[in-house]
Amino acid sequence: MIIRELVIAGWTGRDEAALRKHIEELAAIGVKPPKTTPIFYRVAATLFTHADSIQVSGPDTSGEVEFVLIQGAGAMRVAVGSDHTDRKAETIGVSLSKQLCAKPVSKESWRLDDVMPHWERLVLRSWADEKLYQEGPVTAMRSPEDLLHRYGGLKAGSAMFCGTLAALGGIRPAKKFTMELEDPVLGRKLRHAYWVEPLPVEG
Repeated sequence: MIIRELVIAGWTGRDEAALRKHIEELAAIGVKPPKTTPIFYRVAATLFTHADSIQVSGPDTSGEVEFVLIQGAGAMRVAVGSDHTDRKAETIGVSLSKQLCAKPVSKESWRLDDVMPHWERLVLRSWADEKLYQEGPVTAMRSPEDLLHRYGGLKAGSAMFCGTLAALGGIRPAKKFTMELEDPVLGRKLRHAYWVEPLPVEG
């Protein structure tokens, strides 16, 4: 399916303490707090990719595991993705930083209706260079219904990244980023990994 509209939902945490922690860890690297929570950033749809490697400008980027809502011609689907972000640019502007990196997403996805009855049991995880980097329930973020309502819904051919978890040990770059969405009730996982190639910055 061709994605024609891509949205990054930011600051979507339900837990106010956890949300403040994420805001604080970004503030530690110079990122200004958001105007509202949550907030929705439109980025180029061409950033959506199933690639197993991406190229980035310089060494200051990192991944963020998220559940991704995808509206096709039929039922809404959920995948796992990484809102890969340029952390240096983030200190200038979050919208800019979101626009600068590809957004890898798993090729496989599930019907959202199939997991909503046990949504609270789903778990997100990521690994930076094979070391556990993020882990927590999807309920750490606002529900799909909440986010879709706040944004006004998704048209066919649209996708929305829905927020991330705090990084274990702080935000850092990695040569390889692996992400996973686990459904322990139905005994299955969505998983995707990609390599990061930093390009030289000449000026």
